Amino acid sequence: MSFVWGKDLATTTSTAGKKIILVTGASGSVGSAICEALNTDYHLIGLDIVSTDSADESYECDFTSRDSIALAMNKIADKHGKHIVSVIHLAAYFDFTGEENPLYDQLNVQGTADFLDTLQDFTVEHFFYASTMLVHEAGVPGQKINEDTPLAPGWAYPQSKANAEKAVREHHGHIPYSLLRLAGLYDENTAVPTLSYQIARIYERQLKSWVYSGDKMAGQAFLHKDDMVSLFKSLVAQRKSLPEQNVLLAGEDNVMGYQALQNRIGNLIYGEKEWETITVPEFIAKPGAWLEEKTEPVVPDAFDHGEKPFIKPFMIDLSSDHYDLDISRVKTQIDWEPQHSIYDELAKLVGNLKKDPPAWYKANGITMPDWMQTSTEKKVNANTIREKHEEHYRTSHNNFIWAHFLNIGLAFWLITAPFLLGYESQGMIISDMASGGALFVFGCLSLSWRMSLARWAAAGVGLWVLTAPLVFWAPTAAAYLNGTIVGMLIIGFAVCSRPTPGVSLIAAETGPNVPPGWDFNPSSWVQRMPIILLAFVGFFISRYLCAYQLGHIDAVWDPFFAGAGGDGKNGTEEIITSKVSEAWPVPDAGLGALTYALEILTGLMGSTRRWRTMPWLVMLFGIMIVPLGAVSIFFIIIQPIVIGTWCTLCLIGAAAMLIQIPYSLDELVATTEFLWRRKKQGRPLLRIFFTGDTDDGKWQGDEREFERGPLVVLKDMVAGGVTLPWNLALCIPIGLWLMFTRITLDASGGMANADHIVGALALTVVVTATAESGRAARYGLIPLGIGLMAAPFMYEASTLSMVSSLICGPLLIALSLRKGSISCKYGKWEKAIV
Repeated sequence: MSFVWGKDLATTTSTAGKKIILVTGASGSVGSAICEALNTDYHLIGLDIVSTDSADESYECDFTSRDSIALAMNKIADKHGKHIVSVIHLAAYFDFTGEENPLYDQLNVQGTADFLDTLQDFTVEHFFYASTMLVHEAGVPGQKINEDTPLAPGWAYPQSKANAEKAVREHHGHIPYSLLRLAGLYDENTAVPTLSYQIARIYERQLKSWVYSGDKMAGQAFLHKDDMVSLFKSLVAQRKSLPEQNVLLAGEDNVMGYQALQNRIGNLIYGEKEWETITVPEFIAKPGAWLEEKTEPVVPDAFDHGEKPFIKPFMIDLSSDHYDLDISRVKTQIDWEPQHSIYDELAKLVGNLKKDPPAWYKANGITMPDWMQTSTEKKVNANTIREKHEEHYRTSHNNFIWAHFLNIGLAFWLITAPFLLGYESQGMIISDMASGGALFVFGCLSLSWRMSLARWAAAGVGLWVLTAPLVFWAPTAAAYLNGTIVGMLIIGFAVCSRPTPGVSLIAAETGPNVPPGWDFNPSSWVQRMPIILLAFVGFFISRYLCAYQLGHIDAVWDPFFAGAGGDGKNGTEEIITSKVSEAWPVPDAGLGALTYALEILTGLMGSTRRWRTMPWLVMLFGIMIVPLGAVSIFFIIIQPIVIGTWCTLCLIGAAAMLIQIPYSLDELVATTEFLWRRKKQGRPLLRIFFTGDTDDGKWQGDEREFERGPLVVLKDMVAGGVTLPWNLALCIPIGLWLMFTRITLDASGGMANADHIVGALALTVVVTATAESGRAARYGLIPLGIGLMAAPFMYEASTLSMVSSLICGPLLIALSLRKGSISCKYGKWEKAIV
């Protein structure tokens, strides 16, 4: 290829009288640093895909295009002639996916060949190619690598560099060259990805920071950016004394193994002398890395921000690679050696991370953890928040360490209880002994404040202990009682004790107690206490009924209703031994007791900010109350219709469940409103659903609600967010009247069933509407009233039944129209209170 140059070919200097140095990839961090270091003595010309201000001149050049290279060089020759002191070739493609990419060949290999072909028309005193030490075959701890070590690159990037080196040898022509095989670069604020991600994992205390699949003594050499710049300065200055075909390794000649790096980083961040690192076998680590890569969510605002995991399966194969460099050749040739040490410089690198974590993550190209991103919203230093949270978490954990010791004690109780209490069930004996063993392990692990996952596992054991008597139909009352009490205690000690596990630090340390626009806290203890107390009522009733179903007692109490089967059973006994109850594989009353027990525990769990710190728990709490309340009403409805009688205790339990609904609605509304608001603000919905988030407003800490007079506390418990307008109060006797027209009006058949169904549903609607946040539910009385007025014309009805329906129906409709007073504020939800 020929060119028409516009300047005298003998021109050897720039217009400023300085000799020319050409730097490719000049817009990058390394290229910019080299330009700034050399521009005092030389005229720097930068070539890159984008222009740069770091060089004296800059030309845009696409190294995947031979024409683009020729055009750029044509412009340089036209202005400065064809004599170039040195070419420093940095331009290259790199990624850490481990996968082949067309740019590896197009840019790194073919681009280098085309560039050298174009340079054949120039006089170049020396060509420096920036390669990597990774082109060499990896060594083992105790073995040095030198320039004569065989080439055996382990993945796509170093393979492209080895191919590019071959291209340099084949296309350098008359130009002398040096292949510079550099160690991993770092400076005070950035580092090669393997190191920066290692620091980030430890900083975030990720699980992956405690595991490693390779030889923990193996490591790789590093090279400080300042040392690299001084290397190029020395090479350029001594270019004429260098061999025409030269290969040099450059890096620090003291290597820190992976475990040594772990310890140093952990010490600098947390002051811990040793960062425990567990070796994971390759046959486990590699499938795990593959599975994580394939299953990691990539949809923004779903669970995270779409970042794929850094650790890829191919890295597992390389995790024992050791690169300890013998740099005697470069010392001999140019009298150069590194002036920095990674051990010492890590202090500056970690110091900058702690000073401004978001800036450090951005500089290193690492996606910030969610709490760090949110810290910028609250205008607080992310490291300060992290340190504050860790201190609070550790202090709280230490204050409640007794809870995990008690769980260890309960583990031994479970192992011995079957023999002490005489279970008479092989299944329960095995279950309790196995559960005791598992609880001992998880209880011991829970003693560490870092092992919050172990606390959830211990709670899982408690849930099974709570359930096992139902699964195995516990033959003795002692076995059932033991499973119930011990199971609840295990769960309580594991996850109801402080600190609450699973809450993100930004949620725990920032944000308000009261939702924006509200004037009370729906997660306060006085708001939860009515639900917990009512759950105890249902729990005791359900356990009593379950004891009869399991055969532990011979009869149950029912003062009002007789059985419909003529078998001597009362109404309660008739219902809990009916075909409907016996259709369940376990005692249905026991399931009710289990649900009430979980209600009690989830009611006790979490702080007074749990409407935003534990949305999943609030939703679970609501699911156990609202839908299961509806199920309770359904069973109350079918009792007289399907079985032909009522159950006094079932009615009391259903009433207790029903009354819980209005007391739980405001917390459900607050959490739903919070999730919607944060999603609109661009937050990842699933992540904040499971780990919580901050919100508008200042952090207030825990409220001391019970440091008030008992009457004030009692008033808040009963009336907080729940009011009963007179029109809804009048609907209650109407609903009760309709439920029992079989008795009061001697109704029967379809008409009696219609009255009963409408009455039960009317009571459900009214009780739900007593929650101010759910006041719109009262409009459900309108279709019930219409259905009630139509019923006498659809079923055979007596005159009294017809009159009752035609009076009660319009009354329900009329009484539903008035909203009644709303005493509290509910933010934007007030628009839904109509």
